[in-house]
Amino acid sequence: MAPERKPLPIEFYQRTSLELAPSLLGCLLVKETDEGTASGFIVETEAYMGADDRAAHSFGNRRTKRTEIMFQEAGRVYTYVMHTHTLMNVVAADIDIPQAVLIRAVEPHEGQFMMERRRTGRRPREWTNGPGKLTKALGVSMNDYGRMITEPPLFITEGFTPEHISTGPRIGIENSGEARDYPWRFWVTGNRFVSR
Repeated sequence: MAPERKPLPIEFYQRTSLELAPSLLGCLLVKETDEGTASGFIVETEAYMGADDRAAHSFGNRRTKRTEIMFQEAGRVYTYVMHTHTLMNVVAADIDIPQAVLIRAVEPHEGQFMMERRRTGRRPREWTNGPGKLTKALGVSMNDYGRMITEPPLFITEGFTPEHISTGPRIGIENSGEARDYPWRFWVTGNRFVSR
């Protein structure tokens, strides 16, 4: 039986996405499903700064059915589908400040036999080294949209403290003007599960 783990408190998420994104590195992302529990240490994130960030879905305070959750309180889960992949974000900041952090990669921890089954034919390094891969491996889906990240079945707990953190431009946002160059991607330096 795994030791009782406490989700990080809601206060942890009540800051800008630029502050939250590096703070999430090393934390443990946990997903409980009927098959069992799978988890991974967060090793790569991207900050999206909301209304003024051309790369954010909520740029210009754009409210749609999809982005509505970004305008809710910090700690909500924002999932969306891109090219058939589910991507997972955690809402940051405060109500009506639509910021979020994309979880880009995790280092597998528990439930690796489930990850292997969910990512058949892939080498372990490729199970979770990208935002659409890690959701598949952990069992995160669109059903998780709007959940609070502070309570099961999808939550984040303490993990390890990275020795070094690297920063650089975000990935896959070519058509976002100057925003594509902002160094708002954060990763655990040298970790082999970072996406690229």
